[in-house]
Amino acid sequence: MSTTERPSRDSNTVDSIPPLARLFPLGLQHVLAMYAGAVAVPLIVGGAFGYSGADLAFLISADLFVAGLATILQSVGFWRFGVRLPLMQGVTFAAVGPMIAIGQSYPITAVFGATIACGVFMVIAAPFFSQLLRFFPPIVTGTVILIIGLTLMGVAAGWITTGTEDGSATPVSLSFAAGTLLLIVLVERFAPRALARVSVLLGLVVGTVAALFVPGMVDWSGVADAAWFGLATPFHFGAPTFEVVPIVSMIIVGLVIMTETTGDMIAVGEIVDKPVGRRQLADGLRADGLGTILGGLFNTFPYTAFAQNVGLVSLTGVRSRFVATAAGVILVILGLLPKVSAIVEGVPRAVLGGAGIALFGMVAASGIRTLSKVKFDNRNILVVALSVGIALLPTVSPDIYAQMPDWFQLIFDSGISAGAIAAILLNLLLGGAGAKKRFGKDPAVPTYDGMRGPAPAALVHPEATGTGLIPVQMLDDHGEPLDLVDADGRPVAAHVVIPEKDAP
Repeated sequence: MSTTERPSRDSNTVDSIPPLARLFPLGLQHVLAMYAGAVAVPLIVGGAFGYSGADLAFLISADLFVAGLATILQSVGFWRFGVRLPLMQGVTFAAVGPMIAIGQSYPITAVFGATIACGVFMVIAAPFFSQLLRFFPPIVTGTVILIIGLTLMGVAAGWITTGTEDGSATPVSLSFAAGTLLLIVLVERFAPRALARVSVLLGLVVGTVAALFVPGMVDWSGVADAAWFGLATPFHFGAPTFEVVPIVSMIIVGLVIMTETTGDMIAVGEIVDKPVGRRQLADGLRADGLGTILGGLFNTFPYTAFAQNVGLVSLTGVRSRFVATAAGVILVILGLLPKVSAIVEGVPRAVLGGAGIALFGMVAASGIRTLSKVKFDNRNILVVALSVGIALLPTVSPDIYAQMPDWFQLIFDSGISAGAIAAILLNLLLGGAGAKKRFGKDPAVPTYDGMRGPAPAALVHPEATGTGLIPVQMLDDHGEPLDLVDADGRPVAAHVVIPEKDAP
């Protein structure tokens, strides 16, 4: 690339490097957006194993340290590792259930051994899994991205309701969530563009400062006890052990991770206008695998792309992958400075919930934008409808699959993986070659309402009110009247002649 072709520091491309004055706050914003989710898994798993506070603190520090390394690997890349897009890496929630189940019969070293084996499997399987990219046309990718945003709303709601026994939000929590969300909107609307790019960070900071005046909202009690420096060391809990059953269980988790990461990488590629090809997808999946191997070595768990940060990329409009790199460096530092980690961990959950609504909503909106490229008919509307419905079942009813086998729960308890599988299979059944037969080489089709057939032509008239009362006439290519449906009751494309305003 010549000097004239290289992007400037101020350009907004995937490979541009923002000035340090912008790079740090943009990276910190990504860290704050993912922090609660990043530390949740070690807290849950460590608690299930009955670990002491010191051991839990070590798990969290190791988690943040490896998350930073995995993020740097994914965003910067080397050789055939890393998708080189603004993606953040963190411990996957898909592994929580299997790891706790493994811990009931095996020591935690078996969890770490199974995690390493899972990572090796992902690295080996990456080039083969990337061949599945042809099964992710816009109707599938748009649906998966939409599902990611919708299912993550449960995370935002969980943050807002944290601390209540019945799952309801207190008026104070709702107020802080709404206030944070309102501030983000106002910053986006009225602030200079430089500040608007860190609107989420401003919302989190201002929300936390305001929460200091409400007793019990900000908990920084652990800051005094946290050490200033702590080094994450491999095999802290002992050398990993490799058992067949835990390994098989974690390999299934690896397949779920690869499915979710594929959706995230395609989503962020759409947002930054750099579509992900097979080679890039394989490189990104390899980086996921290597991050997971590092997780097992450093006493932590499998890693994947964090979908909430995809929404942040969309919301800020900053495409640079080096913003994610900066966030990775911050995560590494947090992993080495437990006291700083304790300060960041004190951000009120209600404030995070308000920001999460904006972040996850932007993910869903990005999915809708991708779906706008699709030429819809009744069949592919059904692909979207059923996939979204299947994905939302475990979100609206978390115990719906409680009586199913463990392997089934592992796959379908994750709305993202269940919806992705459904979208792929339904598109193969209802779309694919069948769409070519229906639409031909030029898939220009009439506008369809998924349940009622062609939309009334009156809706395109300048004076139409949506009532369908403006008279229209359907003509074929020879100017002869034409029915709306053929002999089999299927809609037929036709020209629409709309009377002039002063027509009798």
